[in-house]
Amino acid sequence: MMSLLQFGLAQDPQPVRAVAQGDLFISGIILWVVFGLLVLIGSLFVARFFLRRMTLASQATFRRVTLLVTLPKFRREEDSERGGTKDQVKEAIAAAETFFSSIGGLTAQRGLRAWLLGRHDEMSFEIVVEKKLIKFYVSVPVGMREFLEQQLSAAYPDAYTEEVEDYNIFQPDGVILGSYLVFRRQNAFPIKTYTELEKDPLNAITNVLSKIPEGDGAAFQFLVRSSYGKWRNKGIKIASNMQQGMKLDEAIKGKKKSKTSIAELTGFAGDTPKEPEKDYRLSPLEEQIVKGLETKASKAGMDVCIRLVAASRSATNAQTLLQNMLNAFAQFNIYEYGNSFVKVVPRGKKKVIRDFIYRGFDERNTIVLNAEEMASLWHLPLPWTETPNIKWLGARKGPAPSGIPGPEEGDIELGYNMFRGIRTPIWMKSVDRTRHMYVVGKSGSGKSQLIAALAIQDIKAGHGVAVVEPHGDLIELILANIPKERIDDVIVFNPSDMERPMGLNMLEAPNDAMKDFAVQEMISIFYKLFPPEMIGPMFEHQMRNFMLTLMADPENPGTIAEVPRMVTDKKFQDAWRAKLKDPVVRSFWEDEIDNTSDYHKSEMMGYLVSKVGRFVENEMMRNIIGQSKSSFNFRDIMDNKKILLVNLSKGKTGDVNAELLGLVIVSKLQMAALTRADLPEDQRHDFYLYIDEFQNFITDSIATILSEARKYRLNLIIAHQYIGQLVKNNDTKIRDAVFG
Repeated sequence: MMSLLQFGLAQDPQPVRAVAQGDLFISGIILWVVFGLLVLIGSLFVARFFLRRMTLASQATFRRVTLLVTLPKFRREEDSERGGTKDQVKEAIAAAETFFSSIGGLTAQRGLRAWLLGRHDEMSFEIVVEKKLIKFYVSVPVGMREFLEQQLSAAYPDAYTEEVEDYNIFQPDGVILGSYLVFRRQNAFPIKTYTELEKDPLNAITNVLSKIPEGDGAAFQFLVRSSYGKWRNKGIKIASNMQQGMKLDEAIKGKKKSKTSIAELTGFAGDTPKEPEKDYRLSPLEEQIVKGLETKASKAGMDVCIRLVAASRSATNAQTLLQNMLNAFAQFNIYEYGNSFVKVVPRGKKKVIRDFIYRGFDERNTIVLNAEEMASLWHLPLPWTETPNIKWLGARKGPAPSGIPGPEEGDIELGYNMFRGIRTPIWMKSVDRTRHMYVVGKSGSGKSQLIAALAIQDIKAGHGVAVVEPHGDLIELILANIPKERIDDVIVFNPSDMERPMGLNMLEAPNDAMKDFAVQEMISIFYKLFPPEMIGPMFEHQMRNFMLTLMADPENPGTIAEVPRMVTDKKFQDAWRAKLKDPVVRSFWEDEIDNTSDYHKSEMMGYLVSKVGRFVENEMMRNIIGQSKSSFNFRDIMDNKKILLVNLSKGKTGDVNAELLGLVIVSKLQMAALTRADLPEDQRHDFYLYIDEFQNFITDSIATILSEARKYRLNLIIAHQYIGQLVKNNDTKIRDAVFG
């Protein structure tokens, strides 16, 4: 029996070892599987890190736009009154709350793509000081731009959004510091908002930026996206726990501290029934906490990453600036029963700068704000904001008028209207152009560019065009845009070209009926060029008769340059007197000049030479006004739709010379237009006359041009800098003619 037992015991270890080896094998497989899963999970997180980093730069560079948002300082007349009541301030900021409610109501991105590559629905709302100017920017994904502009326009009808290149607040040799702001307590707890503060909370933020010296920069960056909504359940749960009798710390943990009696500990309590708890009554402080939790949870929530960046040439200034920026948020803290901000200084300075530039959303430094809280931190400046150096919108933007002509019915494109993201081209009908166009704007405002754009359109459309301008740059710009098919139609009048002077004779009248008009225009030109006291009725009388005498031969008329010879050269005078047919002019010579003593003739000569001599003695002017025949026919230019470009660059021609030539050319064009009376109206082609700095090139007959020229299809486009230029020596004739 013993031997059998011993044999049995000797055989038992074999199966045990087999089982142990099997268990060991299975355990090894499990370990390898676990290890493989850990490696896979780790690889996923590493891959996610690098993928997010790559897509962040790509998203910021190619898939985002930066918008500069501006408002007019005063939207209504009553806004201009100093200060605003508390209710007015709250009402104005409430517009921003409505705006952020629409953002908080968006569906948050979910799924594997959002987990792997990160969410790309963040909008960045920024307050920046750049070159001592405080600006409000919004950076938004391209696909969300239209939504943002629509919501912004709904909240701020007068706001103007303009796509701009991204700003740069950094200096090559500067010091850059950054910090985040997070909550001291859980996200469910509220902060103070504009409804509880006495003044606009934005003032504290912008005042910090207003004191930054030239060369330094700073930015408040609020990265905002819609929240998943779990935060709201936490706040409601805490409020519910407190209403059931829990203290704040108990309500946060969700578990009430147990209170065990001595009887229960000793076992003498027996089966004595417990007394039901009485209804718990919250203390005033607890009521405030519950109210704050419920109020915050009742509104749309957003994940927010608050990033502050300061840049300065010195580390001390940068540190002081950043600290002042952080201190501006102390006004929002609720220490007893709510939340408060605490700063988080990142270890890696490069990362915070990189995330600032690329608008990277830092998940570790994220808080949840509802629409009311976010509106308190960022909103557009109010009319009563007294912070200096804020970039305001100079004028309120508006939509294009209804019924404005489009390309189908318009003759020329003036530009376009951009309002709330809608681009509306603005055209002008040809019938409206016959009423002339008046352009006014200070130097550098774009008058010349507008004239060039309009003239080039007319040229390409095949219209007749004349451009008179005193600088020369406009002519060069137009010449560079002449189509090949219209090169042969171009006439360039350049007085400074001494090698090829072009003749311009003011005394060359188209017909006898226009002689008096030409003479009167020439007299008006002298009044324009010289003070009235230097002209007088005697000069006007004598000059009129001299010019009429020189116009006695229509085929070969005399010139202004020959007026002095009419006094000094007897043979020259007699030759022209022989051609006279007008008895009134002949009487002037026979009854006045012939009976004038040589002494008085010498006085007359000096008087005339002092006015005309300055042009005759100048070689450039003498070569132009001394030619009997003009080098081009103004009537031919108008009827055959040619292009006349008059370059009166004052730097090359001289102020007075440029004015004289411009006055003569405009008068010649006016005379040519009036002679079109011999053409049926349907055969009069539109001719467009562009005059820059027009007040220098028109006489008192401007009223005639503006009223009569329309009948003969001479359409004026006149431009100058300011209305005061239209009044000279208290004479308002030109201004009255322009404005009616």
